[in-house]
Amino acid sequence: MITFRHSATADVDAMDKIIKDAVRGLGAQGIPQWQKGYPNRELLVSDIGNGIGYVLTDHDRVVALCAVTFAEEPAYLHISNGSWLTGDNASYATIHRMAVDADLRGKGYASLLFSSVEDLAVQKGMESIRIDTHEQNLSMQKALEKSGFIRCGNITLCGGPEDGDPRIAYEKLCR
Repeated sequence: MITFRHSATADVDAMDKIIKDAVRGLGAQGIPQWQKGYPNRELLVSDIGNGIGYVLTDHDRVVALCAVTFAEEPAYLHISNGSWLTGDNASYATIHRMAVDADLRGKGYASLLFSSVEDLAVQKGMESIRIDTHEQNLSMQKALEKSGFIRCGNITLCGGPEDGDPRIAYEKLCR
């Protein structure tokens, strides 16, 4: 049975392992995304406390995770080489820190997570979902495009360890 729910303290070990595996995997591919101490266990715990952490479980096993926010994302205020599908003043959900268990990639969990976030965004009255990824993270780009996200342009991250790093911006209109 697959469930999408808020993450809980009991999920932190599984979430931390998924993130650490993702960080190692990106590094092994020479992709600089997530190689500066972000994300980390403390941030996952903070996401739980702030009510923005989510997990996708399959028979109670955490198979994927993300954070979802519904406030304006500072990095998304300025987009270059394109534009947002919904313009600059839209209401949108933002997906952060998305990762799938390394042992379960390619089994459709990313698509299920994106679909679950879309359901949540619709419930909250959002017009769209936005997300960004590194230009070299081709597997994430493929997963996003498979799930109906449209490449909109480029953004620059604001704040945190990756401040100033460029990313490709994607958006998907809520159904």
